[in-house]
Amino acid sequence: MKHLLTHNLGLKLLAIVLAVWVWSGAANEPELAATITIPVQYRNLPQDLEIASGFVGTMMLEVRGPADHLRQVSASDTAAVLDFASVRQPGERTFGVGPNQVALPRGVGLVRAIPAQLRFAFEQRTTRAVPVTVRFTGVLPAGFKVSGFEAEPKSLEITGPASSVATVEVVETDPVDLSGVRSDIQRAVAVFAAESGVRFVSTPRVMVKVHVEKGGT
Repeated sequence: MKHLLTHNLGLKLLAIVLAVWVWSGAANEPELAATITIPVQYRNLPQDLEIASGFVGTMMLEVRGPADHLRQVSASDTAAVLDFASVRQPGERTFGVGPNQVALPRGVGLVRAIPAQLRFAFEQRTTRAVPVTVRFTGVLPAGFKVSGFEAEPKSLEITGPASSVATVEVVETDPVDLSGVRSDIQRAVAVFAAESGVRFVSTPRVMVKVHVEKGGT
């Protein structure tokens, strides 16, 4: 037993000294403050409601702790998580952001969230079909004209907060280029909704058929 205790005694003593030195350095490391940007995540949003206003993707935190602990805080593993389980009907709701919403590494404290509160307006989700408007660019060669065109499908469904959906009268295709066209063409083109609060139920793409004939000026 004595041999086991004294074997490589110098190395063992050195290891103990190093361990005490590392612990002492960590214990005496000055506390620093830092401001970081983190993502905001949303949990338990009701199936029939939408966030009509107040939505944010990121926010800032002022945090405090030892320098080596602060280095562990990154946007990849730290987020503000807001739980919407209590939201059951349309209207405005305010949510605070504090230690219960942000999980920080051990040794790092939350000084404040910026902003400390977030207010959201919730609306009923609605869906409706709106017509597709075809846009053109370019000029046909002399002596040709467009005799007709159509989009298939003629309308697409959009969904989102009721107030946003209600503002959308039409959705528009990307421009179909007619430069140099001398006969019928068809093009698959993307469709765009100008209201940022809505989204398409299906892939926002249509087939545009353009009928070209001689007789233009």
